[in-house]
Order: sequence, then C-alpha cells, then structure tokens
Amino acid sequence: MLPEELLQIMACPKCKGDLEYDSSTNKLTCNACKLRFSVLAGDIPNMIIDEAEKL
Repeated sequence: MLPEELLQIMACPKCKGDLEYDSSTNKLTCNACKLRFSVLAGDIPNMIIDEAEKL
C-alpha cells in the first residue's frame, strides 16, 4: 500500500499526467498514456517506462 502523501505528488514519467492507484492489484495507471506501472515489494513504484504494462 502506497502512502497517500506519495500518491499526491506522483505523476506519470512519460506525460507527467495523473496516476490512479489500484490497491487491489497494487498498480498505478496513467489513463492518458495507457500505461500501468507495478508497485514492487508493496511500496516501491517501478516508474520505468520500458517496463510498464501497455493497456
């Protein structure tokens, strides 16, 4: 689970847009870029664009 303070300041690394956090899958989604980023070890967001899942 990501802390709320972190979620408020995070942005998509590609477009700098808003991210939506899904706690059930532990992933961050950018609807503008259609990318989904994994959260590793429960609280470390993997924001590497090349490793993101394309929607």
